[in-house]
Amino acid sequence: MSKLPTKADILDWIAANPTLTAKRDIAKAFGIKGAARIDLKRLLKELEEEGHLEKRKKTYRDPDRLPPVSVLQVKAPTPDGDLFARPLEWHGEGVEPIVLVVPRASDPALGEGDRILARMQVVHEEDHNYEARLIRRIGSNPRKVVGIFAKTSEGGRIKPIDKGSDKEWMVAPDATGGAKDGELVEAEQAGPAGRMGLPRARITERLGDPSAPRAVSLIAIHQHGIPDSFPDDVIAEADAMKPAGLKGRTDMRDMPLITIDPVDARDRDDACLAYPDDDPKNQGGHVIWVAIADVSHYVTPGSALDQEARKRGNSSYFPDRVVPMLPDRLSGDLCSLHEGVPRACVAVRMVIDAHGNKISHGFQRGLMRSVASLDYRTVQDAMDGNPNDKTAPLLDDVIRPLYAAYAALREARKRRQPLDLDLPERKIVLAEDGTVQSVNFADRLDAHRLIEEFMVLANVCAAETLIAKRTPLLFRVHEEPPPEKMESLRETAEAAGLTLAKGQVLKTAQLNRLLHDAAGSDEAELINLATLRSMTQAYYNPENFGHFGLALQNYAHFTSPIRRYSDLIVHRALIKAHNWGDDGLSPEDIERLEATAQHISDTERRSMMAERDTTDRYLAAFLSDRIGAEFSGRISGIARFGVFVKLDETGADGLIPIRSLGNEYFHFDADAGTLMGSDTGVMISLGQRVTVKLIDAAPVTGGIGLELLTLEDAKLPGGSGKGRMGRGTRPKGKGGPKRKVAKSKKKDAKTKRKVTRRRRNG
Repeated sequence: MSKLPTKADILDWIAANPTLTAKRDIAKAFGIKGAARIDLKRLLKELEEEGHLEKRKKTYRDPDRLPPVSVLQVKAPTPDGDLFARPLEWHGEGVEPIVLVVPRASDPALGEGDRILARMQVVHEEDHNYEARLIRRIGSNPRKVVGIFAKTSEGGRIKPIDKGSDKEWMVAPDATGGAKDGELVEAEQAGPAGRMGLPRARITERLGDPSAPRAVSLIAIHQHGIPDSFPDDVIAEADAMKPAGLKGRTDMRDMPLITIDPVDARDRDDACLAYPDDDPKNQGGHVIWVAIADVSHYVTPGSALDQEARKRGNSSYFPDRVVPMLPDRLSGDLCSLHEGVPRACVAVRMVIDAHGNKISHGFQRGLMRSVASLDYRTVQDAMDGNPNDKTAPLLDDVIRPLYAAYAALREARKRRQPLDLDLPERKIVLAEDGTVQSVNFADRLDAHRLIEEFMVLANVCAAETLIAKRTPLLFRVHEEPPPEKMESLRETAEAAGLTLAKGQVLKTAQLNRLLHDAAGSDEAELINLATLRSMTQAYYNPENFGHFGLALQNYAHFTSPIRRYSDLIVHRALIKAHNWGDDGLSPEDIERLEATAQHISDTERRSMMAERDTTDRYLAAFLSDRIGAEFSGRISGIARFGVFVKLDETGADGLIPIRSLGNEYFHFDADAGTLMGSDTGVMISLGQRVTVKLIDAAPVTGGIGLELLTLEDAKLPGGSGKGRMGRGTRPKGKGGPKRKVAKSKKKDAKTKRKVTRRRRNG
């Protein structure tokens, strides 16, 4: 285009191209060159003064945008049958956006006047700006059930898979959704109880074979008793919420805060910003801001939302779904720091010196607006010299300063010496049909480490502030390993030719030296696994016993209140400590702080078990069509009944039964963690390399059965056959050379060092 565009042309371009909003992008789009750029600059300035645009750094953005999850009111269908809806949360001064509702086959019929919660997607069509996918009707929260469908002449019945649930659900012939006999289904209540008092149901989703991957997470959710549907009063309370305003808050909307999350993140509860400190007394220092979603504004003590959040304790994450702690109206919308949308937050300003030492910090309750929602890979690519259209305008003023501050914190981390385990995380990637497409190593980028260091520092600041203000809180506690576990780790290290010093107060620096010495060797994974297993389980407690793994004295979870109830308690404590409002820590919160700590520590473990069971089942399903294949791996566990092996390719854990090891008895030494052949003297121990054959993979249980082919590249002496396990003595009448069984030193329970804790001040 050679002529100057109109103001309407410019606004249309910015709306259709939200990532190409720098002046040079707009000039390029309309073919504006040379002196005409001056006229374009004038037009943009006028649009800014008129309130149609706001300038942020070097880009222009439409200040009026619907949040990614919005409340809509359905309009009457058009003559063509299209369903449009009015956004009830539109507060802009421009033309109200046009929203088209795009229904799925499983969605209930919608009529004029229905209020719905919908997930929004910006589109660039002639007759609408957004497309909406139904989450649910507002005020409609039908009971749901997951179970096995049994076809009958009258339609069918559903037998729930919930533990302790013996009441079946009736399904009418026109409500089966085509489900087949024996399929796993998800259904919702379709009306009052019918014949024999059984509830009526309508099948909303067919999940197929109960042993198929798609059903795996649902089975784990129900088996572990994780609540996965919200009560009506909780939904109603969430639906009634309105976005927080500026009253009583610091206006932070002009600060270029950004969020950095996984590419598939559903919620964004933390944003960050860094820039050089201009204080001449802090040469080379940095100012770091971490802003966290202000969930406490919406989830107040004693409310239905609060009771349900406490009951759940945390969100649970599975490869194919999330069971959230809060309804989607909050977790995916009002409490999520989406790009370009004003959001309530609790923020901490932290000042560090050039070497990463914290000089000062302070909290405030604010209203922010993220300038960009980014993912780890995109941010890392930008720093590595490959910015895209979205990160290029942010690179110099936003992204580089974040990495500069991280470099200083990394220096401080090196001095502090938190436990530095190197255990690559494997990520299960699912295809659209729910089957496992691949099992990959998750990326570990500096972008990940940057966010982790910022969050750790913010958590320290929260704990220190509340201690100083003598306000009750929940600490994240990680105690030092017990002496017997350290002795076991020491024996494992010595067997690998390494050393873990003894006779001194244990510090993470000693463990890091061991891990460093093992790095790059065949024993590296073994030493990392053994070190991890020697650690105690972290938990929540109103008393402060420190965090051993992070090498920190004061630590509290503050940065994820959308998905952890502990963080919500810390937010309320900060509100109380700063007198920010009447939604702070209540007397009841304080009274039951110890019970809350125990409860949410339990729900955290429950989620971990359900997530682990789900991963095991997915991996078993992934391997189920490779029976007979050979795999390399490493021995990860020794038990009286067999040997556990972690497979290199997938990270799956399989079992070699003791009976399949060979034609001899195997003596089990629990202290040393070994099996020893009574005839051949062969020793099987942790960390040894093995080749195994896959003999069984059961998706329903997650069990994987293996057969040992080679141990340290050699076949077992004595041939194959049925092995037997002895109890430290050689069976009578058995041929072969006599051998003494190696025994590790016995430990008298009476001599175990007693650890006496004293409550630390504050």
